[in-house]
Amino acid sequence: MCGIVGAVAQRDVAAILLEGLKRLEYRGYDSAGLAILNADQQISRHRALGKVAELEKSLVEEPLPGTIGIAHTRWATHGEPAVRNAHPHICQDRVSVVHNGIIENHMELRSQQKAAGHTFTSDTDTEVVVHAVFDQLEAGETLFNAVRNAVKTFDGAYSLGVIQANDPNRLIATRHGSPLVIGIGIGENFIASDVYALLPVTQRFIFLEEGDIAELSREEVKIFDLNGEPVERPIKESTLSADAVGRGGYRHYMLKEIYEQPRAIADTLEGRIGSNSVLHNALGMQADTLLEKIEAVQIIACGTSYHAGMVARYWFESLTGLPCNIEVASEYRYRKHCVPKNCLFITISQSGETADTLAALKLAKELGYTTTLAICNTPESSLVRESDLVLLTRAGPEIGVASTKAFTTQLTALLLLVTVLGRYNGLSESAEERRVEAMRSLPGRIEDVLKLDEEIKQLAQRFGDKQHALFLGRGDQYPIAMEGALKLKEISYIHAEAYAAGELKHGPLALIDDEMPVVAVAPNNQLLEKLKSNLEEVRARGGELIVFADERVTISDAEGVTVIKVPHVDGLIAPIIFTIPLQLLSYHVAVLKGTDVDQPRNLAKSVTVE
Repeated sequence: MCGIVGAVAQRDVAAILLEGLKRLEYRGYDSAGLAILNADQQISRHRALGKVAELEKSLVEEPLPGTIGIAHTRWATHGEPAVRNAHPHICQDRVSVVHNGIIENHMELRSQQKAAGHTFTSDTDTEVVVHAVFDQLEAGETLFNAVRNAVKTFDGAYSLGVIQANDPNRLIATRHGSPLVIGIGIGENFIASDVYALLPVTQRFIFLEEGDIAELSREEVKIFDLNGEPVERPIKESTLSADAVGRGGYRHYMLKEIYEQPRAIADTLEGRIGSNSVLHNALGMQADTLLEKIEAVQIIACGTSYHAGMVARYWFESLTGLPCNIEVASEYRYRKHCVPKNCLFITISQSGETADTLAALKLAKELGYTTTLAICNTPESSLVRESDLVLLTRAGPEIGVASTKAFTTQLTALLLLVTVLGRYNGLSESAEERRVEAMRSLPGRIEDVLKLDEEIKQLAQRFGDKQHALFLGRGDQYPIAMEGALKLKEISYIHAEAYAAGELKHGPLALIDDEMPVVAVAPNNQLLEKLKSNLEEVRARGGELIVFADERVTISDAEGVTVIKVPHVDGLIAPIIFTIPLQLLSYHVAVLKGTDVDQPRNLAKSVTVE
């Protein structure tokens, strides 16, 4: 979603703001802008439609000197992508605002402000924010109090950065429902939507909590909580380097992140598995007490994380005997619920700031679930802070919008959780040892699958003129087929759908012709023969079959059938392994199509608004 950067320093901040915006491009956006307060205490602004590079060009032509400023990348919600709707917004040349989130009562506020004499120059909900702050300043309030009073009138979610023309040493920041972090420097301080934006200037961060409002100057940071009381928030030292979010010689972030999966999974397992068991403290010191009484599982997630949860449902029910339900967070929030006895509520999110998932967690607490557990890649996220138990995935920064290593590390974390819960439900020591051995083999097995890259690159040529594709899988490979279809549609814009292969006869067969490639995943499991029958149905109707098959499976190339042999692995980890070739396929098809692989159109990395 939208990205915010702000700085108050002893040096010109334009370059800092611009670099921060570049590092936030992965979040998705359609326009960018910055506002800087100059030595004459005038707010100057540049805004541009499209990439941050367009904004950079305008700064080359007309530099904006100044030691305090705010900047923004916008992902359109209210108002079309246009320069007039780009942030920052300014009122009466006196105050400027950047905003991430949605002001749900903006229409009501807009009517009131128009009646009071304000003129609107954009279609955005954000413009009511800058007018509301201006009105408070006109009433004689300080900038801090103006922002604090204004936000009391807002319904919805927001993180804000605010500067005032006649106050060259003060930047106000606040958050409610949208993430915001403060970067601590020497004689300078910063704000941003996440730490990646600020890594070139600091490694020290404060993560604002819900309702916090902060006053930043060059010399200090003051933070006040939801009740207006001064509070101390801990300063965290980031272990990330400034080049941790670089492409590292790869053409795209997505390809880099695909190749980072062996290391990411090894990091996720490190310190959590011993020689023959999952370590008792792998999920935290309270885990045993909280998990031993669990009798059911409810999983909530969105997008790719939802697919991880779908795989986990098979694992929970087949490997622990616990009933498991999985639901999309946005649907879960808006229906009545029957909460099972002693039910574990699991949320899965890469960012930990997904609005629908956070709202579902809040609802779960009200409904009385026994325990909440977050599987997340961001240690200081709202989801982590608000959950009883946390299992971090340790994937590291994932910049590509299409998730890769976050997904496979989520599956790895879920396997750890399934194994722990299995202990309370009859899992033998020998069975646990086999599972741990399979998990330990994951990094090496993925390295083997990555060797198929060139073969898959050649295969991608066959999708150059295609507009549609089907993906098939059975059992715990059905969600993997769904993930493969999602990846293809996300970054190549080919319409792709996934089906449980047994459903072919119930409608999808009508779509089969020689222009519809059908991609199937075929591990060597108990559903193999059923899958083979389904594939024959496709072949008999002239469909073009592409099968990613376990090397021990007896499926061979034939007319209309292309088989890519995948190294044999234990069935437990097969869903993770078969994900990799589908990621590579979608990547190479997108490159062939010439799309923006890392920042596909209309999409955002972190969906922080409903």
